[in-house]
Amino acid sequence: MALTACGSDAENNASTAAQNIPAPPPTAESTYQAPDWSANTKQVCDKVAAIYSDGFAGFSTQLGKMIANKEAKQAPGATAAQKAAGEELKKVGAQIKKEVAAAQDPNLKAAGEQSATKVTGSATDKAFFDSIKTTKDLNAKIETKMLDWMNPVTGYCA
Repeated sequence: MALTACGSDAENNASTAAQNIPAPPPTAESTYQAPDWSANTKQVCDKVAAIYSDGFAGFSTQLGKMIANKEAKQAPGATAAQKAAGEELKKVGAQIKKEVAAAQDPNLKAAGEQSATKVTGSATDKAFFDSIKTTKDLNAKIETKMLDWMNPVTGYCA
C-alpha cells in the first residue's frame, strides 16, 4: 500500500501562492480635526439673542400704534403704523444678517441668514398684520411668529 500526501499538488500550490501575497499596507489614521468654532459661535449667538431680546422695541411700538388705530377705526393711522412696523422688521432682519455674517461655522451662518430672511419677509406679510386687531391677537400671534423667526438658529444657539 502506498502512502499518499494529504491534498493534491494543485491544492498545495494554491496554498503556497496565497501565503506569498503581500499584506496590504496599514492605513494611516486621519489627522483631520474639525475646526473649533465654539467661541465664535457663542459670540455670534449672544449677539443674535440680544437682538431677539431687545431689538424688536421699535416693531412693538409700531404694532401698538397699529392696534390702537384699528380699535379706534382709524384706517389711515393703522396703515401707517403697519408700514412703520414692517420697516422696523426689515431693520431687525438686516441686523441679524449682519451679526451672523461674522459666524465661522457655515451652517450657523446659513441658519442665521434664513432667520433674517424670515423676519424681513414678515415685514410685508399682509395676512400676519391683518390677523392682529387687538392686544389679545398680538399676544397669540407674536409668540408663534417669534419662534418661527428664531427656529433656524435655535439648534446652534441653544
